[in-house]
Amino acid sequence: MIVKHIGVWSVARIYAVICGGIGLCIGLVFALISVVGGSLAASNSDMPSWAGPVFGVGAIVFLPILYGVMGLIGGAIGAALYNVAARIGGGVELDVQ
Repeated sequence: MIVKHIGVWSVARIYAVICGGIGLCIGLVFALISVVGGSLAASNSDMPSWAGPVFGVGAIVFLPILYGVMGLIGGAIGAALYNVAARIGGGVELDVQ
């Protein structure tokens, strides 16, 4: 079986979901770091004590959306490029049982 064409939007949706999940994981790490760092820095700086948790929640909300959009765009571009390359080069051969 030779794959000569793939659906651009189906690949883009899968990329968006995968990248959104990665963005959520990264957002959780950023949130943890900002909450811990913000609480430590609040006693030693002019930064308000609420800034760390606000940036943490912002990372949990903003990063999955940003990564999902980037994955959607990247998946669409990648699938479109594959379709052009498969038309020129003949596609990818798969051995399916």
